[in-house]
Amino acid sequence: MKETRTFDSEIRIERREQGALIVGHAAVFNLLSENLGGFREQILPGAFDAVLDDDVRALFNHDSNWILGRNRAGTLRLKVDERGLVYEIDPPDTTAGRDVTVSLERGDVTQSSFGFRVAPSGDDWAENGDGNIIRTIKKFARLFDVSPVTYPAYPDTDVAKRELRAYLARSGSGRARALQAKTMQQLCPKPRPRAA
Repeated sequence: MKETRTFDSEIRIERREQGALIVGHAAVFNLLSENLGGFREQILPGAFDAVLDDDVRALFNHDSNWILGRNRAGTLRLKVDERGLVYEIDPPDTTAGRDVTVSLERGDVTQSSFGFRVAPSGDDWAENGDGNIIRTIKKFARLFDVSPVTYPAYPDTDVAKRELRAYLARSGSGRARALQAKTMQQLCPKPRPRAA
């Protein structure tokens, strides 16, 4: 199942003779995410090494109707630097491509996201000293897309939440049971009674 994550990172437009170039970071290494529904997450350097040659699309807002580039077509390039996963997009000379480029230049769109699947045994779950549960992603199985995004959508964490429940069940400590109860309350709040 596909998951998505959003990062507030610089996206810029570079002007060249052959047209605009969209450059940004789709993911940043060793940075703890916000609370994703009972856990936080970080990505280790090397996690993308096996997926850089996947058939990856550049989309606007993860919408396949707004395709901006594709690595197999040579209009999307992916690489890893010391900070994270970098993308370079040669946007099409279409209404969609021009609209996204203008929105990026004006600063209306400032965030990036990526769609992925974690490899089997490609993540670790642990509790840190502050009592937070941390998912550390070591290896991705698939990279579906990179996307400049208007809003960071509420993270699509259904797959990760199942993994979190499995981790809590395996750990078995009293602290883990308390965290599991708290997490389940966050994930599945009880409906409030209706006023008469």
